[in-house]
Amino acid sequence: MVIKSLELETVCGITSKLPENDKPEVAFAGKSNVGKSSLINALMNRKSFARISSEPGKTQTINFYNINNFMYCVDLPGYGFAKVSRETQAKWGKMIENYLKSSKQLKAVFLLIDIRHEPSANDREMYDWIVYNGYEPIIIATKLDKINRSQIQKNIKIIKNSLNVKPETVIIPFSAQTKQGRDEIWDLIDNIVGYEKEV
Repeated sequence: MVIKSLELETVCGITSKLPENDKPEVAFAGKSNVGKSSLINALMNRKSFARISSEPGKTQTINFYNINNFMYCVDLPGYGFAKVSRETQAKWGKMIENYLKSSKQLKAVFLLIDIRHEPSANDREMYDWIVYNGYEPIIIATKLDKINRSQIQKNIKIIKNSLNVKPETVIIPFSAQTKQGRDEIWDLIDNIVGYEKEV
């Protein structure tokens, strides 16, 4: 998709009512320091559209980005590392669950996993949770530039085994530095939301 217009249209906090959108949505979930903002900026071809913070856990809202007035990219709160109380984390969890259950336009959920490490208990829980809510997560293995090329397949296998993914699960290695994986992610999104490429 060629991005012609981009707007952060809706920001939902813990007490906000979720918007009833009439355009397809794809959502991005991941641990607080997995590189979600960097991924979104790379996808949008913007340097700092989604705020990147040195402190993990800064995304505390559900952010709806309107792309080309055609679809929404939905940034879900990061989990796991944020220095917040269990009570607040539980509220974020409820907020994400509410979104997964109630959105009528959600077409796919991308789950970001750091390719360098075995998925954490939080990652496994999130994967199972997305599946439980009726979606087949698409895995984006982030921070690809931080490992040697020879390690990629081994590390992807570790992710597959640890999450106990279904055989047909798509896993896309991605680097925010080199943009490797960006086109592949967009091709998938275009197919999911029914975007016809301009010839």
